Amino acid sequence: MNAVAVPSPEPAVAGFTSRRVEAGGVRWHVLQTGDGPALLLLHGTASSAATLTKLATTLGSRFTVIAPDLPGHAGSTVVEGFVPSLPNVARALSRLLEVVGIAPVVVAGHSAGAAIGVEMALRGTVKPRLLVGMASALVPFGRTAAVVYGSLARTLAQHPSASRWLARRARATDVVEQVLAGTGSSLERDDVAELRALSGRAEHVAGVLAMLASWDLDPLFDSLSSLRTPLLLLAGGRDRAVPLGQQRAVLRRVPRASLVILGDAGHYLPTERPAEVAREICRAFGEVSA
Repeated sequence: MNAVAVPSPEPAVAGFTSRRVEAGGVRWHVLQTGDGPALLLLHGTASSAATLTKLATTLGSRFTVIAPDLPGHAGSTVVEGFVPSLPNVARALSRLLEVVGIAPVVVAGHSAGAAIGVEMALRGTVKPRLLVGMASALVPFGRTAAVVYGSLARTLAQHPSASRWLARRARATDVVEQVLAGTGSSLERDDVAELRALSGRAEHVAGVLAMLASWDLDPLFDSLSSLRTPLLLLAGGRDRAVPLGQQRAVLRRVPRASLVILGDAGHYLPTERPAEVAREICRAFGEVSA
């Protein structure tokens, strides 16, 4: 599939260029800012590139930051039949980088975005000097939870009315605020508004459900010991979605991993603490590039 540049329907973001590129079965919406070596910035499930713009703006003083919406999320749509499993998303994203001619020296992902970055590095489709996982979701659910949540997501994903109902509920209630509180995060009003707007879009909710229904971290977790790229793990001390014990489990498996804990942040630490996260990324990149 060739690159096709068309006007983006997503709202303009000050300081960012916005474009669409067709690659790997996905019509990607991509934000870009900054100047310098390339940094690929990946959001997590249920979020979007726009939710990480504060971090991207800060990093833009050192890097050219490329931030796509993941398949089915926000402005990135998929072709019929595309299954957003971890391997498929990683392959599609690798194809996007090929099409636009970008070889990132840093790949930084939040939550499920960290899993995508690690998957790409393990496959050799990206060869960054540094991987960064922010509140990294790299450890599989327990078997019972995986069966229950996976089955529920698959059931909901098969019924378009479910995504419409969930979107209406997000618009009409404080469900987003409740979810955020459950993760240990406290966000600024504009960041909460961004997540509420996303959650109120039925097509975005459908994309989230499709990804949740297709996600399997067991093969990735089993392969972590073969990862040779330096991995910086940034964790929020109050993260209830991905507890510190999971970060330490990854730390024990990856040969060149390091862990930095931001004590008063929750799961959305790149949105809560963009300046601190950017500082840690720049510090680690300086060390591996020395």
